Amino acid sequence: MRRLSLWMRAHPVFGDSLIAGALLLFDIGVMTSYTTERVRPSALFLVGALLIAPVVVRRKYPLAGSYTILAGAVLQLLTHGDFTTGVPIRMADFALAVALYTVVAFVGRRQGLLYAIWLALGTLLWVAWRVGPQLHAEAVLLVFPIALIFGFSWALGEFVGARRAYHSELEQRLKLLETERDQQARLAVGEERSRIARELHDVVAHAVSVMVVQADGASYAIKSNPQLAEAAMRTISDTGRQALTELRRLLGVLRSEDRSGTQWSPQPGAGDLGELAENLRAAGLPVRLEVSDGLDDLPAGLGLGLYRIVQEALTNTLKHAGSGASAVVRVARGPDRVDVEVVDDGFGTPHDLVEISGGNGLIGMRERAGVLGGKLDAGPNPGGGWRVRAVLPLLPS
Repeated sequence: MRRLSLWMRAHPVFGDSLIAGALLLFDIGVMTSYTTERVRPSALFLVGALLIAPVVVRRKYPLAGSYTILAGAVLQLLTHGDFTTGVPIRMADFALAVALYTVVAFVGRRQGLLYAIWLALGTLLWVAWRVGPQLHAEAVLLVFPIALIFGFSWALGEFVGARRAYHSELEQRLKLLETERDQQARLAVGEERSRIARELHDVVAHAVSVMVVQADGASYAIKSNPQLAEAAMRTISDTGRQALTELRRLLGVLRSEDRSGTQWSPQPGAGDLGELAENLRAAGLPVRLEVSDGLDDLPAGLGLGLYRIVQEALTNTLKHAGSGASAVVRVARGPDRVDVEVVDDGFGTPHDLVEISGGNGLIGMRERAGVLGGKLDAGPNPGGGWRVRAVLPLLPS
């Protein structure tokens, strides 16, 4: 039964054709029983066509169909709408109630009210003009059920129209929610890709910088100090393998839609700063690490951001501070924030400073600090060298 209801809702012309067929069937039966010489059969059939045929297309053309039915009622009033002809009311006249319901439900209350006024005026004109004075009492009794039928049609049209409006608004809200969901998904994808791009920059910049410095040192020491050159080559090899591992992990995230088959490894955090300092010491940059207690239980996102900021700052020191430079990393956890400071004593050329201040590395550090709700300052140190300082709240606002 539900399947039939859904099918008829998807094919409204079929249901309207059934209504028109029922009206036609009853109307023909009533018309053939009338015996009158004052009404031509052509008028009966024309009025019947105007009243019944528009019912088939009433949903597709609600106003045009309804006023065509009203025109048929007017023609009926002019030709055979009185008691003397024997045809005062036809079964096809129920199409007027169907038309009123259609206008209220599918067009609107204002057009429905106008159509109801035309029906009321037509009914009053029929009583005043076509009904004889001796039959006014019977006509008044007949007008009462007509008013009830029209009132029921109006109420039914109001109910169905309200349901249609509710479903239409619900569909619009669902479409809006789907659009917002798609937009949020696209924004999330863009944000994730930006994060991965920053990760790639940090990994590649750090690894390549270490490898370039070690390769330069190995080229100078390959003849005079083969053991130092061999140690530098081992550092290059280890750094390259580590960078390849992280690159495979990040590229696996980009390639894998369902994350199946991707090799996952833990993200670095504040607890990995000691290993980072050791790697940079092996690369030739003396690093002194000063950290306070309580960094092991930092949130994962905060720990990763802190690690990447320190990594990028030390990578810039390795690239631009010059030979003989050293760096100090200070990380202090307070009650509501974490202070990070990376200071080096390098000399750096103005070109290097401009490159650092406007490069992707500093932009990435500032973006990380901004995402975490903090702020980052970078610039020349008054005592010489370069200084990067970040303040990261434990609970970002």
